[in-house]
Amino acid sequence: MAGKTGIALKVLQWFNRGVQFGCTALVLALTSYFLATMSDHHIKIPINLRAVEGISGIGVVYTILGLLLLCCLAGLAFTSFIAIFLDVCFIGAFIYVATVYKDGASSCTGRNVKTVFGTGSAAADVSSVKDGSVPLPTYKTACRMESAMLAVSIVAIVFFIISALTEVLLARQRKKEKRFGPSPANNYTSGYGSRRRGLFGFRRNKGTASTADALPTHPHPDQVRDSYNTEATRVGEPPAATYSKYGEAGYNPHGTYNA
Repeated sequence: MAGKTGIALKVLQWFNRGVQFGCTALVLALTSYFLATMSDHHIKIPINLRAVEGISGIGVVYTILGLLLLCCLAGLAFTSFIAIFLDVCFIGAFIYVATVYKDGASSCTGRNVKTVFGTGSAAADVSSVKDGSVPLPTYKTACRMESAMLAVSIVAIVFFIISALTEVLLARQRKKEKRFGPSPANNYTSGYGSRRRGLFGFRRNKGTASTADALPTHPHPDQVRDSYNTEATRVGEPPAATYSKYGEAGYNPHGTYNA
């Protein structure tokens, strides 16, 4: 059961990383197109677009490494901590990406379409100071590209949250699997071993519960009452030096009758 749970969590995390890779790759591709057209046509490039390209580029590398290393490093304490930390960082990073492309939430039709290239008519091409080899989009096309990046940024935020929570479950599952199966902690039988406590642990060993197959405890010598003539049968006692020829005290001699 523990093995199936670990495999299911790894499959879920692999799906999370795959969705994240698709989102970051799309943002990187469209943002790179914006930067290429602006640079080719001598349009001033906003600083926030360069930041978005850096975020999405790092996100692509991170998600690829996450997909490749998931099989062998998933659930390790150190790698899980790093993954959770980076997931939280990317949550904040893609919130920033969503704010950069917030104009994508507005209408992409009409005469006043807002884009990163400026504002213009939906059917008109983006104006530039100099012609270049990279074709410029229309304001409507640029607006729809921003809408797509806004949507995938929100999807990326959701899946980075899910992947962080999944990473926590993977770490707990791996820790649980260390105590599962044959080991000295459970006398090499199936099941979970005893939980280890740290230096300041307060767990105390409890007495073992009695079972039907448990053997009774043996009495100590001081708990045994001496019976009649014990001194003659006790092991380790030196024999008496002399014996009474009249037999034991309290008994009549054999063959004698007292009236």
